Amino acid sequence: MTETTLMERIGFIGLGNMGRPMASNLCRKGFSLIVNDLRAAPVQALEALGARSAAGSAVVAAGSDIVFTMLPNSATVLEVVAGPDGILAHLQVGGVVVDMSTVDPLVTDRLALAAAAKGCAFVDAPVGRLVSHAVRGESLFMVGATDETFARVQPLLDAMGTTIHHCGGVGTGIRTKLVNNYLAIVSCAFNAEAVALSQRFGLSLEKTLDVIHGTTATNGQLKMAWPAKVLKGDTAPGFTIDLAHKDLTLIVEAANAANVPVPIAAAARESFSTARGQGQGAKDFSAMADVWCDLAQVTRPRLQ
Repeated sequence: MTETTLMERIGFIGLGNMGRPMASNLCRKGFSLIVNDLRAAPVQALEALGARSAAGSAVVAAGSDIVFTMLPNSATVLEVVAGPDGILAHLQVGGVVVDMSTVDPLVTDRLALAAAAKGCAFVDAPVGRLVSHAVRGESLFMVGATDETFARVQPLLDAMGTTIHHCGGVGTGIRTKLVNNYLAIVSCAFNAEAVALSQRFGLSLEKTLDVIHGTTATNGQLKMAWPAKVLKGDTAPGFTIDLAHKDLTLIVEAANAANVPVPIAAAARESFSTARGQGQGAKDFSAMADVWCDLAQVTRPRLQ
């Protein structure tokens, strides 16, 4: 961590499940933070760690050199960053906006142009891994930025994570995130169908997984994530079915805009639509296993 970085004033907007622990880690590592969220509780939690609170995005931007955003969707990011009373309207020339949200890549491109017109830099740094990793300061970031701006924000990312990938220029981070999430989320959908089929066949879940993990059929969701979540009965949200559906929608739309057909992603999205239609959207996306077993009217799978 450089003296210059420690002296910079850091803003953080969006203290949700991911944003709050990441901002907390910045505070614990000695950075000066000014924060904002629509809810009082996470702001108060950050104040207890030494952060200052701000009444809105404009106040955060006016008091910051670098502003992080971790927000739920493209429309909110557009409004907070480029709205009439948003970050860019109040950030000083030479400031940096670092968006860690998962959004439409065309929104990222638009915001990068708007930032440049204001004499500011823009970074897309969407997050990999889960809330539990964010709490421990073990997040993974996929970063799109110029070399100069990446060097400026890297100490801050290091304070929040353990794995930082500089993917290229602005826009490459969010596009990498969509490719990554495509594989992670689609595998969740087809795993759910496969597990439901195994239970209909009356197979031992343990033995079936032993076989799968010894062949090329295995995947990270089934081998690492699910045994720690749904297969032990834990469907508390780390990454929700609603968010998985949102990301698949972004993936399908971005692919369509680039003239790349993704029929498997489109089909998987409708699997998540089914789960949401059954009121399961707030559960962890590994709960797709339970949803599909319920649809097949077989016992929900659990490891002994």
